[in-house]
Amino acid sequence: MSFSKERPFLLVGAGKMGGAMLSGWMAEGIDPSAIVVCDPGLSDEMDALLTRHGIRHVAAVPDDLHAGIVLVAVKPQMMDTVLPGIRPAVASDTLIMSVAAGTPVSKFLSVFGDVPVCRCMPNTPAMVKRGITAVYPTGLVSERQKDAVAQLLSAVGKVVWLDAEDQIDLVTGVSGSGPAYVFYLAEALSKAGQDAGLPEDIAHELAIATVSGAGELLHQSGEHPSVLRQNVTSPNGTTAAALDVLMHEEGLQPVLSEAVAAAVKRARELAG
Repeated sequence: MSFSKERPFLLVGAGKMGGAMLSGWMAEGIDPSAIVVCDPGLSDEMDALLTRHGIRHVAAVPDDLHAGIVLVAVKPQMMDTVLPGIRPAVASDTLIMSVAAGTPVSKFLSVFGDVPVCRCMPNTPAMVKRGITAVYPTGLVSERQKDAVAQLLSAVGKVVWLDAEDQIDLVTGVSGSGPAYVFYLAEALSKAGQDAGLPEDIAHELAIATVSGAGELLHQSGEHPSVLRQNVTSPNGTTAAALDVLMHEEGLQPVLSEAVAAAVKRARELAG
C-alpha cells in the first residue's frame, strides 16, 4: 500500500461519499490506525463509525501529519478554502485523489505543486458497495499507487481507468449522474401504474422492485442489456406491445443521449 501509520491515508471530508468509502474500507479490513479523517462537522453516524474503529479524527490538518495518500471528498465550491489547509500534509510523493466533480488536475497542481494526482468519478451506489468509479491518473502516479487506488475504490464497487482527463466529464454524464436517471425511471413507472388504476402504494412497490431486480439480474447475468430485453420479449406479447410504444420511431435513445450531453456540458462549465 502507499500509506501507513507513519504516513497515513488522509480522508478530507466524511460526508455521504467519503463516509460510504470509509465504511467500505473498514469492511475490507484496512488498518484503521493508518487512516486520519479531517472534517470539522461529522455526523453522529460518522462519529460513531470512527469511534467504533478507533480512527483518528481532526477538525484541521495538524502540522506534523505527513500523508501517503490524500482523498479530497468535499464539494467543488469548498476547494479554495480547504486545499490550502491540506498543504502541510502533502509531500512531493503524496498521492492526491479527488472525487469532486468539476475540479481539474490543474487546480491541485496549483496548490500542491508537481505531485501525483488521480481524479476519480464515483457514483452514489458506492453507498451500498455497488458503485463504479472511473479514474484518471496523471503521469506521476506510480504503479504501486495505482494498485493502492484500485484496492481502495474496489471496496465500494468496480473501477475503470481513463486515458484522458476530459473523459471524466463524459463519465459524469453516464454513471455519475446515471443513478438519477434510473430513479426517475422508477418514479415514472410508479406513476404509470397509478394512471393505469393501481393503488399508489402497490404501484410504488412494484416499480421499485422491478427496477432494482432488473438491475441485479443485469449485474449477475453478465449478458448484454439487449439480450436480456429480447429474452423477456415474446413476439406479439404484452412486453412487445409496450416496447413498440417506448421504441416508436427513435424511441428513448435520443432522449438519453441528449440528457447525457446536457450533464457533460454542465460538468465542463463547472470546470471552467
